[in-house]
Amino acid sequence: MPLHAKTPLTLLCLASYEKGHEFLREVKRQGCRVYLLTSESLKNTAKYPVESIDEIFYMPDDNKKWDRQHTLQAVSYFARHVKIDRIVPLDDFDLELAAYLREHLRIPGMGETTTRYFRDKLAMRMRAHFADVPVPEFTGIVHHPDVHGFCQRVPAPWVLKPRFMAGAIGIKKFESEEELWKTINGMGDEQSHYVLEQFIPGDIFHVDSITFESKVLFAIASRYGTPPLDVSQGGGIFTTATLSQTSPDAKKLLAANKAVMKAMGMVRGVSHTEFIRAKNGKIYFLETSARVGGANIVELVEAATGLNLWAEWAKIEIAGEDGKYTAPKPQKDFAGLIVSLARQEKPDLSVFSDPEVCWRMEKKNHVGVIVRSHNQARVQELLAAYTKLVQHDFHATMDAPDRPTA
Repeated sequence: MPLHAKTPLTLLCLASYEKGHEFLREVKRQGCRVYLLTSESLKNTAKYPVESIDEIFYMPDDNKKWDRQHTLQAVSYFARHVKIDRIVPLDDFDLELAAYLREHLRIPGMGETTTRYFRDKLAMRMRAHFADVPVPEFTGIVHHPDVHGFCQRVPAPWVLKPRFMAGAIGIKKFESEEELWKTINGMGDEQSHYVLEQFIPGDIFHVDSITFESKVLFAIASRYGTPPLDVSQGGGIFTTATLSQTSPDAKKLLAANKAVMKAMGMVRGVSHTEFIRAKNGKIYFLETSARVGGANIVELVEAATGLNLWAEWAKIEIAGEDGKYTAPKPQKDFAGLIVSLARQEKPDLSVFSDPEVCWRMEKKNHVGVIVRSHNQARVQELLAAYTKLVQHDFHATMDAPDRPTA
């Protein structure tokens, strides 16, 4: 039965990259009219669930980037004949555009100011700091004396991060101020699009959560194996595994995630938030996003809990500000994920034959599996064994991209 009294709702979904298949299926299952605006460069390659989409429109793009004004004009023209109830961005890079369209067309949903806290690495750090959420020392690359003062006050190394990229894309690490200024000065007018942050060594965690009416209804904490930055720049193998949600680390992380969601103003939606545990045990906020986690983390969460975050996000969008939503009761298994580039175009994944294997990646030149068990130690044992197997039989490397590639 649809979650909203007004049926059918009409959703316009934005996807500059191919994302959100299960979201599209779920909103259609809930009886909605579903329209998709995606990149023209995906026209002959994307495999969207067309049976769940009423119509697909293609936006001319330059490496998945759409002209903001042209998109506004196209969507406004569409809205003359079709009343849009929701505009939903399916990828991190579509959040600002969706907020801009909502503001212009006066459609309910997250506006531009709140969206900034979930996209702009400088804005989210300033907001967290203002709310007394611990963050590493940071400064924007705006006023040069502030940057110099930061370098004098905060010991190297530091990391320079693009404010509007996702994950570890475009991040650079520096050991000296001289080296840093060479890079900053070489950026020209792009300098203000970066934030400089103290590098804190430690273990990296992520919390994936569901919020409705400003309450976190579901959250699960996980720990990365090799930190994502090291995987991206060092050519490592990506792993992550869910924690015991009653462990001391998980309790700290779940409490920190609640504080972050409150500080950023999350009202309704899903989020993927990253933290670091320093050597002294202190938890620091790194970054957050108003979307599901990438790198198959959705599948990891589903393996451990039975909840598909794409589907739950769809239900939340349909419920909106005057509807009802109840998060399903999660199952309590442990799960671990491993993903790597592969030397083989179509790697043979039959070698991952243990009964705990519940998901295998089907992607050209990639290898990936998820294992699930009631026993946390068994998940860790399999991840360790499979990491060695991937390293020996499959693993390939490539230079880290400065922008998204897929």
